[in-house]
Amino acid sequence: MPTHVLPEAHGDERGALLAFLEAQRGGVRRTLLGLTDEQAAQKPSASELSLSGLLKHVAETELGWLRRAQQRPSEVARTEETWADSFRLVEDESVAGMLAFWDKTARETEEWIRSVPSLDDTFPLPEAPWFPPASRVSMRWLVLHLIEETARHAGHADIIRESLDGKAAFELVGEASQG
Repeated sequence: MPTHVLPEAHGDERGALLAFLEAQRGGVRRTLLGLTDEQAAQKPSASELSLSGLLKHVAETELGWLRRAQQRPSEVARTEETWADSFRLVEDESVAGMLAFWDKTARETEEWIRSVPSLDDTFPLPEAPWFPPASRVSMRWLVLHLIEETARHAGHADIIRESLDGKAAFELVGEASQG
């Protein structure tokens, strides 16, 4: 699990973007270190968010954007009725299972970004009131958006973890390396 981003030795933009994305993923992952599924499901702050719910949300969101860029349907389709399930583990889902799902998605995201001919290649945005009609964005935009989205939720996860047991993510890395 990366704890910092190393600059790309040869100025590779794709590698740099993917390294920053992975660093933000690590921010979310670290907040889960040493917790049971029950602890990760707790909502200790004024928010309705839990660590396991944030994990599921960022994993599903990354897959959704990847599929949108690939112009393929996502395996995880949410409706208005199932939207809340994207923020909580249900049925037989677990933190370990969701981490494995996200790892698979992350590998696929990296493979996709490294395989596209150009980061300037575009794909259509979905029809939504918050996007201009018939908009297209680049693969570069995709990775930057995933960095932004994951970083926002990594910050939420830090606050939730500190509310649970007073531990900050950087403290958890030290404990994990000593264990």
